[in-house]
Amino acid sequence: MAETLSPRERVLLALNHQTTDRVPIAMVCAGINPPARKALEEYLQSQRGLSVDEYLTPLIDIAGCGPAYVGPALEPGGDIWGVRRAPQCYGEGSYDEICYYPLAQAETPADLDRHTWPSPDWFDYSVIPGQIARERAGRNRALMVANGNIFETSWYMRGFERMFMDFVLNPELVHAIFRRVTDFYKEYFRRMLAAGGGEIDLAFTADDIGGQHGLLMSLSMWESFLKPYHAELNAVIHEFGAKILYHSDGSVTEAVPGLIDMGIDCLQACQFSADNMDPVFLKETYGDRLCFEGGISVQTTLPFGTVDDVVAEVEERIRVLAKGGGYILGPSHAIQAGTPPENIVAMFDTARECPLP
Repeated sequence: MAETLSPRERVLLALNHQTTDRVPIAMVCAGINPPARKALEEYLQSQRGLSVDEYLTPLIDIAGCGPAYVGPALEPGGDIWGVRRAPQCYGEGSYDEICYYPLAQAETPADLDRHTWPSPDWFDYSVIPGQIARERAGRNRALMVANGNIFETSWYMRGFERMFMDFVLNPELVHAIFRRVTDFYKEYFRRMLAAGGGEIDLAFTADDIGGQHGLLMSLSMWESFLKPYHAELNAVIHEFGAKILYHSDGSVTEAVPGLIDMGIDCLQACQFSADNMDPVFLKETYGDRLCFEGGISVQTTLPFGTVDDVVAEVEERIRVLAKGGGYILGPSHAIQAGTPPENIVAMFDTARECPLP
């Protein structure tokens, strides 16, 4: 298919519910795990004489940008929040899993004062204009900053089970943690977007609030604890004219009206293999107010389907979700080890060539 728009134009038109030359393609929160990337590299070299980067670069329409870390030296496996991770092998590769929760022993909000909290001053935002200039002189992709995951950042420090117990037994501590995390992200995003001078198009925020069968917490609990803090962060982002891509895995249909109300522009991941995640219903019910990114299943179709299955899913997602704009296609999360490389190629090739509805 002949392309008539720049990647940035394509993405922004789609997010404004307008028709584009082809469906935008992105890998938001969706890399290719090393074993799958190795297999894809071998497949592309043998079939097309291309590396993975040579194949993907002309296709992907969104790129990341952000500040440079200049803060205190971090512990091995540690992050700015004091969380530490260690690799856990799954055979061909490994994931970094949390091995130390720095707030695990906190009992009251006063205990939080003993923790070393990160500062937005730990980052050099002056590198961002140069990143923007290089992108505008190159492919001119839409640019996105990240990562505002308030609930996840908090439970990474506290512990997943402890955080859910705190919702019931220690809500004052939950709010105190959320307050500190939210205040950091508000200033962090404010400084990134200010440094971008209006050239940053997207802001990635996140919190996995859904499991395979429904929300991880009651809707009322989400509305009480988490929604107000994201609404604050979203208001800061929108001051700079950026669109908000919000990520959650799982079954989140029940929360979609609230997600729209708190200010997101695009629901990212779109794990349609989870219960009650019907793309037709979501598009018909909310598609005038909400865009969608992702949607090609890394849980079922990509790893276990045939090439024909992948082609059919891509074509169906475009037929339903790209009608009148409002859809950016991509895998629903990281492409896992064992995913056939021909399926990965089928996803991208079909997305590039499939006519829009």
